[in-house]
Amino acid sequence: MANQDKDWAARTIKRFARWIDQRMPTREGMGRNRYLKPIAHRFLRSDLWRFTRRSVPRGVALGMLAAFLIPVGQIFAAVFLALPVRANVPVAAVTTFITNPFTYPFWIAAAHQIGNFILQIDAMTEGQPITTQMQSEFGEWLSWFVREAGVTAFGFLTLAIVFAALGYVISSFGWRWWIGRKRKSRLQQLTIGRAKDGQ
Repeated sequence: MANQDKDWAARTIKRFARWIDQRMPTREGMGRNRYLKPIAHRFLRSDLWRFTRRSVPRGVALGMLAAFLIPVGQIFAAVFLALPVRANVPVAAVTTFITNPFTYPFWIAAAHQIGNFILQIDAMTEGQPITTQMQSEFGEWLSWFVREAGVTAFGFLTLAIVFAALGYVISSFGWRWWIGRKRKSRLQQLTIGRAKDGQ
């Protein structure tokens, strides 16, 4: 049973790595993009494309911020944000896929619920006098729209902050775990190699 769980975990990780690899932007592809060409020389620097223990968590955090705060052009926003803080550009770009046309309705509903819960708008506005303007149908609709849009926007801001912080922490620990595992595997191979040489 334990071996089956390990095999399933290994297969899942391989599939996830393959999915990321297929969607990971390349330096050449981004350099050819007509919208990014004017600043291509800035974000094509090799240090922004290295996978290090600092650049990867920064890329994840920035990708999360861009994904939740910017509804359109999230990849470009993540690339721009990566420049000043020296975050990993491809990781920042791929992380923005957490919000996409398929998942966006779910995130809108979640942001609205979170915003409503935190702000408690209904409780604060209950029993307040309504002006004559707001009694009209358009006034009521406009008031509802502004209130609901504000609540949802606040919910998205909350999601962006929480997911960016969690993404940073989880990717930092994940990076250390992965590097530790690689080192352990190399040490085991060295030990086995030495044992064979000794025989």
